[in-house]
Amino acid sequence: MDKSEMIKAAEAVLFASGESVSTQRLSEVFEISKKETDKLMGEVISHIEKADLGFQVLRLDDSYQLATKSEFATAVKTALDLKRRVPLSNAAFEVLAVIAYNQPVTKSFVEQVRGVDCTGVISSLVEKELIEERGRLELPGRPLLYGTTKNFLRCFSLSSLDELPALPNKEADYVEQLEVKE
Repeated sequence: MDKSEMIKAAEAVLFASGESVSTQRLSEVFEISKKETDKLMGEVISHIEKADLGFQVLRLDDSYQLATKSEFATAVKTALDLKRRVPLSNAAFEVLAVIAYNQPVTKSFVEQVRGVDCTGVISSLVEKELIEERGRLELPGRPLLYGTTKNFLRCFSLSSLDELPALPNKEADYVEQLEVKE
C-alpha cells in the first residue's frame, strides 16, 4: 500500500470506528512501528486540515479520533436531535480538577480536599463519562479509585494530562506578594 492509500485507509479506520483508535492498534493494522504510525497520523491530520472539512482528527493521549469541528456543534446537535446537556456545575468542575491533578484518587480524598460530600457529583461525572473507576485501593473497605477518561481529554481539547495548566505554587506566590509590598 502506498502512502496516499495508507492515509485514506487511516481516515476510513477512524471514520468506521466512531471511537478513538490506539496508536498500537493502528500500528498493527498498517504493520508499521508506533513512530511511523504517529508520522502517518500527522499526515492524515494535515490532509484533513488542508481539505478544510467539517471534521478533524484529535489526538487523545496515545490514540486518535475523528470528530466534528466545534463550530458545527449546533448543526450536528440539531440534525441528530440531541438534547442539550446540562453544563457542569462549579462543584463538578472542582471535583474534576481534584481528580485530574491527583489521579487515581478515592472519593474520600476528593471529599477531604473539598470538605463536603461528593457522592452525587462523582456519580454524575461517571455518568457523563468524564471520570471512571480505576480499580480499588488495598485498604480496609477497598475504596474505589477514580481517574479521568479519554472523553475528558476530548471535552477539554487536551491531547494528554500533561497539557493541564500548572497549579499555582502558593509558597512562591506568597513570597512574591511579600516582595511587592516591601
